[in-house]
Amino acid sequence: MEHITIIIESPKGSGHKYDFEPDLNRFKLKKILPAGMVFPFDFGFIPDTKGEDGDPLDVVVISEITTFPGCHIDCRIIGAIKVNQTERDGKTMRNDRYFAVPVVSHLFSNINSIHELPEAVLNQVESFFKYYNEQADKKLDIVQRINGAEAYRMIKTNSSSL
Repeated sequence: MEHITIIIESPKGSGHKYDFEPDLNRFKLKKILPAGMVFPFDFGFIPDTKGEDGDPLDVVVISEITTFPGCHIDCRIIGAIKVNQTERDGKTMRNDRYFAVPVVSHLFSNINSIHELPEAVLNQVESFFKYYNEQADKKLDIVQRINGAEAYRMIKTNSSSL
């Protein structure tokens, strides 16, 4: 499977949500998370992709490092969680979260599937996204965890350049 370049928006440990603004070609502070809530891992997107929500596909980068907004990282896709997200207006759409590991990672170098991650890590990431959405008056339902090969196929389907 080919490596994919991920662009980080919000670093691991950050209590701030940043979004890339393509029209400005800059990152912009979108929101401050509630006290004590931080991103469990770097969070970013896959350039040249588009999800059902109209944004690039979301990616959680499982790594021992913390980067910065705008950092580009070559990663391997290890899976995804299929997600149904209900917006404030009641409309439900898919807003999957992909999982990736940096090619340069030492600690996670042998992880090739989200199914190889400790269950506690997956539960914490899923709980983070559920609570994050609740804070925005949205509802997030985890539909399924999928392996890297299926996730990669889904990415290619939503890509204009892969």
